[in-house]
Amino acid sequence: MPSPINERLTRLWAHEKASTALRVSIAFGGAMALCWQFQQLAALPAVFLGIIASAIAETDDNGFGRTKAVLLSLLCFGAAAGAVTLLFPYPLAFIACLATTTFALTLLGALGERYASIAQGTVALMLYAAIGIDQHGAGDAEAAWRGAGQLLAGAAWYGALSILWTILFANRPVRERLARLFAELGRYLQLKAALFEPIRDRDLHARRLALSEQNARVVAALEATKNAIISRFGRSGRPGVQSGLYFRLYYMAQEFHERASSSHYPYEALAEAFFHSDVLYRGQRLIELQGRACRALGEAIRLRRPFQYGAGTRQAMVDLRQSLDHLHARGDGRQTRLLASLESLVRNLQAIDRRLAEDTLSDAPLDGMDTRLRDASPHTLREMATRLGRQLSPTSVLFRHGLRMAIALCAGYAVMHAIGARNGFWILLTIAFVCRPSFGATRRRLAQRIAGTLIGLAATWALMQLFVGVEVQLLLALLAAVVFFVSRTDRYALATAAITVMALLCFNLIGDGFVLIWPRLLDTLIGCAIAAAASFLILPDWRGRQLHLVMAGVVDAHARYLGQVLEQYRSGMRDDLPYRIARRDMHNAEAALSVALSNRLREPGRYRRDLDAAFRFLAVSNTALGYLSGLGAHRGTLDGDADEAVFAAGAHLQHALAQIAAALSARRAPPVVDAAAETAMAEALERAGDATDDPRRRLLGTQLALLLRLLPDLRNAAEAAGAAAATSRLAAAG
Repeated sequence: MPSPINERLTRLWAHEKASTALRVSIAFGGAMALCWQFQQLAALPAVFLGIIASAIAETDDNGFGRTKAVLLSLLCFGAAAGAVTLLFPYPLAFIACLATTTFALTLLGALGERYASIAQGTVALMLYAAIGIDQHGAGDAEAAWRGAGQLLAGAAWYGALSILWTILFANRPVRERLARLFAELGRYLQLKAALFEPIRDRDLHARRLALSEQNARVVAALEATKNAIISRFGRSGRPGVQSGLYFRLYYMAQEFHERASSSHYPYEALAEAFFHSDVLYRGQRLIELQGRACRALGEAIRLRRPFQYGAGTRQAMVDLRQSLDHLHARGDGRQTRLLASLESLVRNLQAIDRRLAEDTLSDAPLDGMDTRLRDASPHTLREMATRLGRQLSPTSVLFRHGLRMAIALCAGYAVMHAIGARNGFWILLTIAFVCRPSFGATRRRLAQRIAGTLIGLAATWALMQLFVGVEVQLLLALLAAVVFFVSRTDRYALATAAITVMALLCFNLIGDGFVLIWPRLLDTLIGCAIAAAASFLILPDWRGRQLHLVMAGVVDAHARYLGQVLEQYRSGMRDDLPYRIARRDMHNAEAALSVALSNRLREPGRYRRDLDAAFRFLAVSNTALGYLSGLGAHRGTLDGDADEAVFAAGAHLQHALAQIAAALSARRAPPVVDAAAETAMAEALERAGDATDDPRRRLLGTQLALLLRLLPDLRNAAEAAGAAAATSRLAAAG
């Protein structure tokens, strides 16, 4: 039995931020110790900033890939630092170089996360170099080149440490992503359990929207896990003994996600039919417990400990089975179809139960499993050139953002010279870190930047008053740097406060840090104002303009997934790459719509009119996703001859979904259809399902009937959303 102290240390080291915290602590601490040893504390600010730029450019990779990325980063950093040092005395040439470089590097983000991170780090290093030259005076060429060398030394030191860290802890990022994935899946299951609460007059719409938002988080976690696996083990799909566990856990998470997102009947109908029974409460309790089990599995992966599936969850499964058997024994003919849907639900939960009860964390073989992964990154110069070429258009988000950033930096440079701002390059630094591709993200970031700067300045003033010794201030700067890196991805206000403390304490080593407090605040406010104006005025990326295309992508992905599922009802279940791609595209499209609506909520009032129509569409499309996932979760070859009526209904659904997608793309109403014929088709499928003893054939007919009955709601939601999109476009134009 480990002692409490050892247990705490184990949990602390297993925390997903612990690796980052320790790595940057070693980097900053080593640099600080070296500067202290050689009495070169004046070099510490530049070395620290070089470490920060290198860490910003860091991405998850294997040892070889990380080495290539570090060498590419240092090459870009060296060119950037040299260009700034040479051109700084010539304002027009300097700002032209900065703006052009920023625009070009922003477009590099199209090549993948690695290049986007290197681009961001390079722009940051250019501004850090300018800040250093401005601090020492533009006329001191020797100090300028020395500062550039110190920046590159800090970047190289962190790069070398990053390569070593990747080699020593090669698989830790994969475990961290898997742990987060199962934690998000657990939260999704717990939110899904709330839909089964048999209470009248409950707000199902709000619960569906919350579930849709959580689904977006699960999809993001799946994507992050897939990328981590590809970066470590490649995309060939031939896992070894060590990596087989990670592949198996990833595919198990995909299966859980499909089963958890399945819907087998409208929840309102289930609640009304079984209001006086305990079956829904038992189902709700089991799903809640399975959600907790998924979170416990994530914790076991994180701590590298055995996973124990709780006996209480198994008993809940038995209780649900007995409750459903009791309803069957009563033989209420009016509930036959609903009981069949509950049976499908129970089969789904039993499948999750079996997988969780297995020796989940063992290195079981992956014989017969298609373990290929889709890697969307370009791998040849031709692919890279093609992808970059597509960005050279004002319709590209990266093109618009790069141009916006370039113009904003030019405006900030002009304002800096116009007002004679002391340490005015902080204006440009603020613009570079605050300006985001969408107005909503920029608005959120600038509010956090201002709040964090105010907190950081107040904290710095207090700390410099309380601790006047150089040694203590150095330790505080080190702590602030660590806090910045631990919190920069999810708590930007705290990260801004920390980096403000670090910067002012470092500059206090070579001057008077107190006199920089007001300039820092003023420069931050000016930079935020310019970033906000740029996002609002320069090729603004209003979500409403493209929302109809995002919606069309959702419906089109539904149609493609339905085609893959129906094919497997003909030929048999295969969890192969084409099927997984179709399933992932469907969930990615749904998550993209949820994120787009969240961003649109932060846009100015006149650009987010008629959001109700968009959220109604999201709720209906999420219902369709549930019915489609129910089809996919139980797919397999039908017994006996194929029922052509069923597949004819499936073909009709695919065609109808394609028509809705085309109508949304063109901002027009979906074509008028014979609603009575669709209703008759749904009723025929339901009657055929009631007359068969084959549970898979019954489920196929029921799920297709549910989708057919949902088509009118989907068409109405698409028409309303399309009209709202046209209205928003006119508002934006006006």
